[in-house]
Amino acid sequence: MENQNQFSRRKFIKNSAGVAVALSLPTIIPASAFGSNDRVRVAVLGVNGRGQSHISGFSNLSNVELATLCDPDNVVLQKRAQEYEKKSGKKVGTEQDLRKVFDDKSIDVVSIAMPNHWHALATIWACQAGKDVYVEKPGSHNFNEGQKIIEAAKKYKRIVQHGVQLRSSEAMKEAVKHLRDGLIGDVYMARGLVFKWRPSVGDKGTEPVPEGLNYDLWTGPAEMKPFSRNYVHYNWHWHWNYGNGDIGNQGIHETDLCMWGLGVDTFPEKITSGGGKFLWDDCQETPEVLSSTYIYPKEKKIIEFEVRPWMTNEEGGTGIGNIFYGSEGYMVVKGYDFYETFLGRDRKPGPTRKAGGDHFKNFIDAVVARDTSIQNGPVETVHLSSGLAHLGNIAYRTGRALTFDPKAEKFVNDKEANALLSRKYRAPFTMPESV
Repeated sequence: MENQNQFSRRKFIKNSAGVAVALSLPTIIPASAFGSNDRVRVAVLGVNGRGQSHISGFSNLSNVELATLCDPDNVVLQKRAQEYEKKSGKKVGTEQDLRKVFDDKSIDVVSIAMPNHWHALATIWACQAGKDVYVEKPGSHNFNEGQKIIEAAKKYKRIVQHGVQLRSSEAMKEAVKHLRDGLIGDVYMARGLVFKWRPSVGDKGTEPVPEGLNYDLWTGPAEMKPFSRNYVHYNWHWHWNYGNGDIGNQGIHETDLCMWGLGVDTFPEKITSGGGKFLWDDCQETPEVLSSTYIYPKEKKIIEFEVRPWMTNEEGGTGIGNIFYGSEGYMVVKGYDFYETFLGRDRKPGPTRKAGGDHFKNFIDAVVARDTSIQNGPVETVHLSSGLAHLGNIAYRTGRALTFDPKAEKFVNDKEANALLSRKYRAPFTMPESV
């Protein structure tokens, strides 16, 4: 893994655009060749939550046709189809089983907004079927899945865009350029902040599977558990079987910017995490409060990451964002599209900007051009930004400081921690040993 992946990451970090490396041709369906008047046919997988933004984002593009909506919950699925048809005046296909979408040769692109535990397998199956992929953050549910996704994208020459949309923000591109150009001096530390209002999720117990939901498909590669509204449809985020807590939810945007802004193209060597549940007596398994530290001793850089769930102050005027510290000043990033800088000991205001971008358009542009070099959220970010969150969660779950080997991508002499780099998959939704 070291030779190809480490090279790809280095070039990706430097260019902030990714790497175009073609290893082999697709073995199932040849790549589409788009002319100037061709429309890219898109299927959206998972339409209950974030998938609604996918529907809207792709519908706004003139060279895209929204062809199919897919969700294992037929009640939600039909509701979204009706909403789309009422708004657009166009019919859209519906399908509960994502495998049938992959079998449809008329589909060029799949956009994945399913729960986290489905992201990697759906992406790999799509690549094998000759589809290009937009996959929501985190692109993986566990660390090792990121490696598999990169392998599949390269092998089948697919465009895989990770849903870290701040990378398409013109303000964020400018902010990172300032960091590279030395505006705040030697940038040695990044903080990622996720201070979100998260009330108790309660405990709804178990009940029969509701009509219209294919619970077997919803569960997919995860361990099968009795049906509960504790999981379906949103609160799966707070259960290890399906989600990754808020560092692996909202936090992926911030882990991504931490690494991008610091210019680190590998994983840390020292990781500590502490936190827990302090507020609510509910069914949530992931920590309400989490503080993680990632140390890069060779690069002399450090990442701090903090999740808070309730009443809190902001830091530097931001609660969802990042702060970068340098030898000559600091930079505050608020949300996805605004930054401001403060220079010198007297904190003199420096450059600032607010400007967004269109991550869906950037992806479609890359699909049409068959050019990974123009991507803002290329496949490498799936492993880097998601992987950092996974390492922090593993440190929390083991309850101790961990030493990680970034080249081997394994913990050093720690069988328990290494076991958490992957998961057991439920047949027939198993991760292939070789993609």
